[in-house]
Amino acid sequence: MRLVEEALAAELPIRGAVIAADLDRTARGVALREELERRTVPLETVSARVFAPLADTDTPQGIVAVIEPRHWTPADLDLGGGGVVLVIDGVQDPGNVGTLLRTAHGLGARGTIVLRGTADVLGPKTLRAGMGASFRHPVVSLDDAAFIAWTREGGVTLWATAADGTPIARVKRGTGPVGVIVGNEGAGIRPALNAVAAQRVAIPLPGGAESLNVAVAAGILLYEVLRGR
Repeated sequence: MRLVEEALAAELPIRGAVIAADLDRTARGVALREELERRTVPLETVSARVFAPLADTDTPQGIVAVIEPRHWTPADLDLGGGGVVLVIDGVQDPGNVGTLLRTAHGLGARGTIVLRGTADVLGPKTLRAGMGASFRHPVVSLDDAAFIAWTREGGVTLWATAADGTPIARVKRGTGPVGVIVGNEGAGIRPALNAVAAQRVAIPLPGGAESLNVAVAAGILLYEVLRGR
């Protein structure tokens, strides 16, 4: 239900929806169906037996919708006034990718760039973890060459996360746009991207932990970068 509600709020085109009786068991579900009807979205009501194989979860909430996602481009990334973007390099777990998108959107990043090896941003697990963030938060997929060219054209300073980097609280940012790169859960950021980064930054871990979850780390880093504007 949450994803369909977010799609409606973002005014994405909804081509149709399949509904089972479970949807009408809560006031929230009834309100969602009524809103879909108000917007003249084609609806098909089916039995629980017919609905079950259509759903991607073990305990579906009674609605499956066909939604046309936005196709974001670099032009949608507004970096005016020193905006910040998140850059995801090869994060493979869809739950982590969805949480990264939700975090970037919630903290006010201007968008997210997804590089090769990263989980599908439109995959079902990613969408659920992102809670619909990608419906409104610009998410742009680029190859390495296009990404590096984009940073140079836009004057984007890249900060790469690294265990041996400078503690984030000590790093002074300028007035221009910044791209914060987070890497693969095991391997980290690829050497080619480390080579073009102007700064390597780290989160001190006085408790002795080896590392943080990539989405948790991104949240701390983005907060610090955005706070320093």
